[in-house]
Amino acid sequence: MGSKRQPIPSQQRFAFARRGGRRPGAGRKPKGERAGVSHRTREKLAARFPVHVTVRLEQGLPRLRDEKTYRALQGAFAAGCDRFGFRLAHYSVQTNHVHMICEGRDKDALARGMQGLLIRLAKALNRVWERHGRVFADRYHARILRTPREVRSALCYVLNNARRHAARLGKALLDPFASGFWFGGWRETGGQVPRGSTGRDAAPPLARARTWLLELGWRKRGLISMREVPAAGAL
Repeated sequence: MGSKRQPIPSQQRFAFARRGGRRPGAGRKPKGERAGVSHRTREKLAARFPVHVTVRLEQGLPRLRDEKTYRALQGAFAAGCDRFGFRLAHYSVQTNHVHMICEGRDKDALARGMQGLLIRLAKALNRVWERHGRVFADRYHARILRTPREVRSALCYVLNNARRHAARLGKALLDPFASGFWFGGWRETGGQVPRGSTGRDAAPPLARARTWLLELGWRKRGLISMREVPAAGAL
């Protein structure tokens, strides 16, 4: 009886991991304006804390620091500054982004108020620019302010933001595209709202602050000078 032929073993191929190439999550993470805003669940907000909010335009859109554009934004600010337990207390309009100091009854009130305000702003801008489509690049960025020092730093950063770019202001003390004309915390005016210098509508497109931190508490750290230049890493 003959023996059975043994099968000839064949060499198997192994797939080795290679470096490089396209793969999910690979590559250097974007920074600065390209980084976007995290889509993680926002942290809870207590009614006693103000919030510094920043929202950026889509790339390729016209600049915001234009008189006609700013008038349209003011109308949207006025219409959406006090709704759903949300209050817009101060703002600064820069070339391609807007800073805001806001209050909210809670996280949901802040979200609803911001959603409504951003819709108003987007519609106003699209009317001025005679276009349709998306206006803001990503979710807004929100930073909760919990101490008098943080609130003062945020107020200085927002209201004097253009002072970080001196060419925008020239010899002017107040940024014409910010709400500093209605701010009652300037050192030069003894903590009073500037009088007869706005050149803007008499009624501010803002809601009055109700939190202790934003109305009074921040003053413990000192009034803000109109000439104070906020540090780049202040927030």
